[in-house]
Amino acid sequence: MSTQQMFQPELIDLNVAVQNEEELFELIAERLQQAGYVNNGYLEGIKNREKGFPTGLITEYLNIALPHSDTEYVERPFIYVTRTTKPIRVKQMGDNQEMEVRDLFFLGIKDPSKQVGLLQELMVLFQNEAFVSEFEKTTENEGVFNLFINQWEEVKHG
Repeated sequence: MSTQQMFQPELIDLNVAVQNEEELFELIAERLQQAGYVNNGYLEGIKNREKGFPTGLITEYLNIALPHSDTEYVERPFIYVTRTTKPIRVKQMGDNQEMEVRDLFFLGIKDPSKQVGLLQELMVLFQNEAFVSEFEKTTENEGVFNLFINQWEEVKHG
């Protein structure tokens, strides 16, 4: 399954009002489970994984986080894009420093060998100033969906 196929308009929410990372994880886990993307071990799986291997990233243009769980909790591959209404604290990948993010990409990966490639694809996007600028300005779910799909089309054919 390509990265493009993991993106679905119904897996984008740009207006999530939560107080902290735990509240966000609970909300997204519940939504993903109801939609059949994850099984009921997912919430614990994502919390445990984030404790051991935090996924916050400070990129040149935007702070993001890429929470994901072990593959056993994923039923169908997905990327769930969420933007919180106010920044929440997460830990940074590598050094566990606290940082603030509003944009999180929950990654549901079934095939562990695809994980590094997916992370690289996302990093390339977030190192692109024009893409990040457009992403930050976009407030409609469909707009974000189209932005990502168009970007991948350009990369594939460009």
